[in-house]
Amino acid sequence: MQSHPVKRVVSGALAAASVIAVVTVAQPTAASAAPIPALQTPPESGGSDALAKYRDLSAQAEKANEDLLKAQDDLAAKQKDLDKADGDVTTAHSSAATAAADEAKFKVDVDKFAGASFLSGVQMNKLSALLAGSSTQDFLDRSAALDQIAAEKDAALQRLAGAVKQAKDAETLAADAAKRATAARDAAKKLADDITAKKKTLQDQLDQLKNTKPALSAADKTLQGDQGGEAPANIKAPSAAAQVALQAALSKLGSAYVWGATGPSTFDCSGLMQWAYKQAGITLPRSSSAQSTFGTPIPKDQLQPGDLVFYYTPVSHVGMVVSEGKMVHAPTSGDVVKISPLQSQYVGARRVTS
Repeated sequence: MQSHPVKRVVSGALAAASVIAVVTVAQPTAASAAPIPALQTPPESGGSDALAKYRDLSAQAEKANEDLLKAQDDLAAKQKDLDKADGDVTTAHSSAATAAADEAKFKVDVDKFAGASFLSGVQMNKLSALLAGSSTQDFLDRSAALDQIAAEKDAALQRLAGAVKQAKDAETLAADAAKRATAARDAAKKLADDITAKKKTLQDQLDQLKNTKPALSAADKTLQGDQGGEAPANIKAPSAAAQVALQAALSKLGSAYVWGATGPSTFDCSGLMQWAYKQAGITLPRSSSAQSTFGTPIPKDQLQPGDLVFYYTPVSHVGMVVSEGKMVHAPTSGDVVKISPLQSQYVGARRVTS
């Protein structure tokens, strides 16, 4: 414990130098079913030349629709990047302001220590304490006080250095966040413009379809409304989630195809897959393109019920495997959810697991 004379010396040396503390600023699938060979069979066939033309235009419109959905997905993701960057900018500026205030505050403390280097005209060091002391005890008291002052001065200097570093780091973070925000904002604008263009492309395709539809015969329309037969009985999917999703998709046989629809009564191709797996508690991305990167890739010779199968390059159509060589899907405009052969434009498959 320090003596009262030591405390008096320290008190006199640091009367205005109070040191302030730093303010810092997915289960694996079970092999319960034998793999289904991935047969390459033709797309929807039959009907008149007018129906073939209609289906070709529908396929182009579906691609435009899926391109639009992908662009909208990309814009949503980019908006999240922008929101985060803007938030980081705000946080960094706040940290910089706090650090700057701490720097100014700690600088005052350090300056007070510098001003306290001379007391009553005598330099504060061990030699001056010895020469100025009137007794051995006085020297010891002065020496102890100087040691305490030196320790507190070092602490104040460290606090100041820490605040300076914090301020510089915050400025760097703010600059980086501002750069990211600018890039995200520019990208979001480009995507928004792209979406506008894709909407026009889709509408142009739909207008062509509308003009072509009157040429379809009653037989063509009946063919479009065909559900592709009954769902096979006792289908065994490789996982509980796939089983639920497959049964959900099959329960919608005969539901109309509608651009951008995600159920529960009308669907586009990716909307049907998203809705079906949602019933199993799994959220798929919105577009067929994004869905083609979800889950686990599956070779064609290992397809099983519930697997998602994708078509065209870039991907613009998706279906769900039902049984050997068959899938359930929402084909395109004017058509209904149906069971069809796997198409020849197959480009890959994914297994969705919980």
